[in-house]
Amino acid sequence: MATEYLTKDGFKKLQDELDNLRNVRRKEIAERLREAAENSLGEFVEDPEFEAAKNEQSFVEGRIKELEIILANATLIEERKGKAKSELVEIGSRVTVQQGRQKPEEYLIVGAAEANPREGKISHESPLGRALLGKKTGDKADIQAPSGEFSVKVVKVE
Repeated sequence: MATEYLTKDGFKKLQDELDNLRNVRRKEIAERLREAAENSLGEFVEDPEFEAAKNEQSFVEGRIKELEIILANATLIEERKGKAKSELVEIGSRVTVQQGRQKPEEYLIVGAAEANPREGKISHESPLGRALLGKKTGDKADIQAPSGEFSVKVVKVE
């Protein structure tokens, strides 16, 4: 498994999710399965509640395994803000970019497991993230995205 890059906050959020799945959701699902078993009188084959609980159990167990792998392979990154700054964009950098005359946008470059564009966190593996890595203030980055090609100018790197 490849290294997962996470900020301290991202690591904590995933750890909290894992703890919740292990300690809360597993118990809730076990209770639903027990109730479904009592109510079905052995007729599990056509019991929609039992089937739904089994599907949810499968999903939760899969997510637990996924989180365990991510956290086991995590490398913590630190935001550069307020620290000795690198001139180049790297994982953990906060980057302000501008496309043409549009309003500048600020992004934090993070690992894929933590990416959330609505929160301004983009993966270093995304088209924009990949194109920005290694750039410095004033550089132009050409992005090959599924929606088409575009360019941005790096306004600031923190």
